[in-house]
Amino acid sequence: MERVDPLTIPAARPQNRSETVAFLLMVAVLVIAPFAIYPLILMQALCFALFACAFNLLIGYVGLLSFGHALFFGWASYLSAYSAKAWGFPPELAILTGAATGAVLGVIAGALAIRRQGIYFAMVTLALAQMMFFFALQAKFTGGEDGIQSVPRGKLFGLFNLSDQMTMYGLVLVIFLAGFLFIHRVINSPFGEVLKAIRENEPRTISLGYKTDRYKLVAFVLSATLAGVAGGTKALVFQIASLTDVHWTMSGEVVLMTLVGGLGTVFGPVAGAFVIIAMQNFLNALDQWVTVIQGVIFVTCVLLFRRGIVGEIANYFKIKL
Repeated sequence: MERVDPLTIPAARPQNRSETVAFLLMVAVLVIAPFAIYPLILMQALCFALFACAFNLLIGYVGLLSFGHALFFGWASYLSAYSAKAWGFPPELAILTGAATGAVLGVIAGALAIRRQGIYFAMVTLALAQMMFFFALQAKFTGGEDGIQSVPRGKLFGLFNLSDQMTMYGLVLVIFLAGFLFIHRVINSPFGEVLKAIRENEPRTISLGYKTDRYKLVAFVLSATLAGVAGGTKALVFQIASLTDVHWTMSGEVVLMTLVGGLGTVFGPVAGAFVIIAMQNFLNALDQWVTVIQGVIFVTCVLLFRRGIVGEIANYFKIKL
């Protein structure tokens, strides 16, 4: 059978009007939001939205469930924080350090994990993440249970003082939008079409001549790199990197955000991240009950809204989001 070149496969045309309107509306809301909501909460939500989008690239478009994405998010946070505090890196290089950390760990973890499928893939990623969690607990440069604190934000390109909340918010917003548009381009490219084919029927994709392991590894590394960008940015926003960032519960949170928002949708992870972060911040007076409420919402979404918030909206109006 003649092999089909992936570059000759036309990318699925998105419904440009609905996606463009949704994107412009999202940008408008995010530009206005810091004048009504505390910018630090919004920056936290944007960092996790990018993290969730990166995770969705893997599970929503390749069909690979990772239970260890905190590995890339957390260690990028550590390395970004350490490079900014100990090595004196400016913020742009500190964030790039986080991206590089995610990419390197993605290559290593991906090379080991993609040889397995289904629950075995998920367990391998979880095992790798837990192994690195215990290393972070023991390593001296991570600060152990205290983490790396008082991380300087510095000046972006030596000009913009990021100690100002609005300036920092502008940087986080630009990083999020750049990552969001990059992911959108990937999933609507010929490469993205091959990833969707792997998700739907990997044996048939192999029969067409594609080396699916290579495609899955590239997707895994891209997802890990973007998760690293999110982790590095988050370290500068909160000026701390801690064990919470590499704990298995962080991997669980990003799964929850993606499922609540809408698995396999472009805007779903963003909506899911904002919903979960809003609950954590505005319901914190309820203490441990926040976790219970999150569980109830998760179960409700699984049972009644299986497409997630954005998925259900897109299905109701017959549009692509």
